[in-house]
Amino acid sequence: MDHYDATRHPGWRPPHCPNPNCRHHKPLPAGWRYKKIGFYRRRLPPYRIQRYRCLCCGVSFSSQTFSTSYWLKRPDVLPRLLPLLVSCCALRQISRLLGTSVQTVMTQTARLARHCLLHHARRLADYRPLGPVVIDGFESFELSQYYPFHHHLAVEVDTSLLIYFTDSELRRKGRMTDRQKQRRRELEQRFGRPAPRAVAKDVYHLLETVLRHAESATVRSDDHRAYPGALRRLRCRVRHEVTSSRQRRDRRNPLFEVNLVDLMLRHCGANHKRETLAWSKRRQGSAERLAVFLVWWNEMKPRRLKQGGASPAMLRGWRDRLLTVGELLRQRLFRTLIELPRRWAEYYDREVRTRALRGENSRHRLRYAY
Repeated sequence: MDHYDATRHPGWRPPHCPNPNCRHHKPLPAGWRYKKIGFYRRRLPPYRIQRYRCLCCGVSFSSQTFSTSYWLKRPDVLPRLLPLLVSCCALRQISRLLGTSVQTVMTQTARLARHCLLHHARRLADYRPLGPVVIDGFESFELSQYYPFHHHLAVEVDTSLLIYFTDSELRRKGRMTDRQKQRRRELEQRFGRPAPRAVAKDVYHLLETVLRHAESATVRSDDHRAYPGALRRLRCRVRHEVTSSRQRRDRRNPLFEVNLVDLMLRHCGANHKRETLAWSKRRQGSAERLAVFLVWWNEMKPRRLKQGGASPAMLRGWRDRLLTVGELLRQRLFRTLIELPRRWAEYYDREVRTRALRGENSRHRLRYAY
């Protein structure tokens, strides 16, 4: 796998101090001074790692501090992981293919997702829609079918760019037997019910993030009852075009671009198949796989596979060619230097909780590894 690490280049220099409390943490044109303080050796290539010391704050660090494989015992897993996550492989299948434990796959999937969130968040900082934006709720479930949820997606119609996503807990609905209804009541009494207006709140945040720099916009959606209320709260002028969810979902459907993303999510993700053993045990894990899918969809895959050609990011003008895994993982991105939207900050810190798991919802509190 092409995994080009920028820190291995002979002419590489530290771009800034990695200490967030140092005044030289943000890259500056000039003025930051540091010195080399020897090497340390490790078991994997490169075997000799250069160490440095910041002459401003006194913190020592190494070239490995700026690598995406920082603090990884299996750095070979990370670049091989991304293609497998979008190839409809379950995590245990991936662990067998890579010759490692499923826990290692889960840990490195979370790291890759955090890197992808930061990578795309840099694009969102000054994003302005070029044309209509289409939104939709992609339904899946966590832990069991008694815990459904929506991933709310926003897609740019003219380029197929997947701009942003959030999620909302749902109450199980649809046809149920008396036994299933009783089971739902027992679970709700024990763990509580999802917030009744969660969809409206999260769709509002979705569109507020996507349209924050726009004065006016056209938003297309189906006839979900929560959407009009969320749209009325936006600061910009919005033209809302509604298409019935019962209308045939072909190329002539105004919602085709987001319907295609929904289709590819089920096609590329083992955790979203209709009948599967690989469903997401936590919404947090589902959001992490979706973050990886977002970067792959926008920058690594042509907009139309059969036709080839440009990716959504290329049509948007963000890139002049397809992104490779090596380029994506070229250098570590620092959370302290990139602003994340509120919901993505929750995904980054792994704060999204699955009700029925309670104390088993692990969070991201590592001091060194990002």
